[in-house]
Amino acid sequence: MSDTTVLLDDVRTFVRRFVVLDDHQADAVTLWAAHTHAFDAFNCTPYLAISSPEKRSGKTRLLEVLELLVREPLPTANISDAALFRVIDARQPTLLVDEVDAIFGKKSPRDELRGIINAGYRRGATTHRMGGANNTTLQTFSVYCPKAFAGIGDCLPDTVADRAIPIRLKRRTRGSSVERFRLRDVQPEGHELRDRLSVWMESCLDELEASRPELPDALDDRAQDVWEPLLAIADIASSWVGLARGAALALSSGDEREDDSVTAQLVRDISTVFSTDQDAPLKTGDLLAGLYGIEESPWGDWYGKPLSAHGLSRLLKPYRIKTMPVYAEGKTVRGYKIEQFSDAFAQLSVRSVRSVRPQARSQAEPNASNASNANYGEAVENGRPADEDEIERLADLARIAQQAELPF
Repeated sequence: MSDTTVLLDDVRTFVRRFVVLDDHQADAVTLWAAHTHAFDAFNCTPYLAISSPEKRSGKTRLLEVLELLVREPLPTANISDAALFRVIDARQPTLLVDEVDAIFGKKSPRDELRGIINAGYRRGATTHRMGGANNTTLQTFSVYCPKAFAGIGDCLPDTVADRAIPIRLKRRTRGSSVERFRLRDVQPEGHELRDRLSVWMESCLDELEASRPELPDALDDRAQDVWEPLLAIADIASSWVGLARGAALALSSGDEREDDSVTAQLVRDISTVFSTDQDAPLKTGDLLAGLYGIEESPWGDWYGKPLSAHGLSRLLKPYRIKTMPVYAEGKTVRGYKIEQFSDAFAQLSVRSVRSVRPQARSQAEPNASNASNANYGEAVENGRPADEDEIERLADLARIAQQAELPF
């Protein structure tokens, strides 16, 4: 067994003495700690997203253990935007941020901080500020450094979580035992491991910078970027090759990488509603009624009231999906066709898996835009829709007539 393998094994054993982790999580944390000593050899630095559904699950303890192992640790539970980019530029620390759920709460979105963090996982990333006398000098600050975040729930912004390896902890059960963490007792051992990691990483910086590890095809592009530094380190410690790739697939592929943003959830739920209605065109009110019926989703209570037609339109805007004339329930109204969502479904690998609570169509609020289109819908002959170009032409005529206060 090589010295590098022994070192990684020792680090993993040390971490698991104080925190309950499964095998894949322990492997990922070990490699992440090692990479902080050589992060400048890579094009990006993966973030570590430590979370749990409740308190007292070991999040803070894991940060405390990492503080003994990583390069230039900078623990903080809150930091101003100005202090953040200045300290990163000056020290290139390993940032260990606790209680991140309080930092990125709904009442305090911290958009500027999020932008700094998003950019800071790429080598060479900088931010610019005016400084000097009377704020007349343009100053450039590096924001590239390793970062670990800990908080309750899925508290990180989607764009930050996408750059991170998720470590989801659970509260320790009676069958799980860990040692009591007394800093004054364990600090010497932790620092000895830190120094060994530093010497090893320093000795192979050129090899790591030139490395191009094989990346699992099951990982998406972002996940491959995130894991490449850790896989490069594992390749040097040859017996860790399988462990690293197993951890990557377990933590960052499949459902673990499912986009859980609001818009992605909406697209998945829309797929469910369409499949429930046998993929038939839906007027806006009927689509909203179906969304309200998905009990585990927020659409029935969207910031205190049901999601409106206007709110639906705004959420779909990034996908360039708009209402269009559709033929539903014997007339032409504004609504949606499943074909409009084909690209969005493909991007998210949508599967219709949610259960929908039956709800009468009459329970949905009528869409105001549906009523405004009733007069041109009557122009469709014999109860059958015209082609789409004709429908669009009639819609335009109706709008022009309404604006000119002419009968149509």
